[in-house]
Amino acid sequence: MEPGRVRTDADFEVAVAHGLEVLEEADTVVVPASHELDEVCPGAGPLPGALRAARNRPGGGARIASICTGAFVLAATGLLEGRRATTHWLSCERFAELFPEVELDPAVLYADEGDVLTSAGEAAGIDLCLHIIRRDHGAAVAADVARRTVVPPHREGGQAQFIARPVAEPGVSSTGAARAWALANLHRPVTLRELAARESMSVRTFTRRFREEAGVSAAVWLARRRVELARQLLEETDLPVDRVAERAGFGTAASLRSRLQAELGVSPSAYRAAFRGPAGDRRS
Repeated sequence: MEPGRVRTDADFEVAVAHGLEVLEEADTVVVPASHELDEVCPGAGPLPGALRAARNRPGGGARIASICTGAFVLAATGLLEGRRATTHWLSCERFAELFPEVELDPAVLYADEGDVLTSAGEAAGIDLCLHIIRRDHGAAVAADVARRTVVPPHREGGQAQFIARPVAEPGVSSTGAARAWALANLHRPVTLRELAARESMSVRTFTRRFREEAGVSAAVWLARRRVELARQLLEETDLPVDRVAERAGFGTAASLRSRLQAELGVSPSAYRAAFRGPAGDRRS
């Protein structure tokens, strides 16, 4: 793997300026997708060894991420052994055969194991990269990057790779209006019955339709949106934690604290200290 022009399986070449020696100094390494990876692994040449050395570097190794079938290379390093990982759903069966020691989750968009991260399809790789930016620099920076690249600002890693009905069928009512209403009312309790009424559906029909269109239950979707709002308020405003909790629909600071601890492993004050944006970006 020497510097030079490298052929891709997308009918164009990439000019590579460095060889594997650059991994000795890299802080973050991203392994891209290739349709050939599931054929060449586990004997994937010198790359797995170089990645393993980069990750295990004395004094703190590199963070390593993969896009789509790049997970095959990460698994070949042995760094995914006993860890949760994902790859494109079409390659999951092959991946599981080659690497039974990896805790493969074929349903999610991406998996974050701290120093090693994997994503599903190539589009999910964008979600993973935004997740890394958000983790390093906060939601405000990640949202700005998303706006500039014209992609959704944040999709949870646990979201399904694909859903039964991504677009409502002609003549079939969608749950989009109910979701929009819920987003405008996160500060107050939102019941399933209220959401169903917004779409003139029975609770049973709405529940089934919501999961088909959103990929998760209404309760899970609401909880994620409340956490997202709380994170935004902590980063961009000077509101006390109890007011953030009220605006995001958690009711009390204790409830917000418990949720953030479970989701992110930090308290609201610690999250704010780590990801506070520039003073000019704050909004009350």
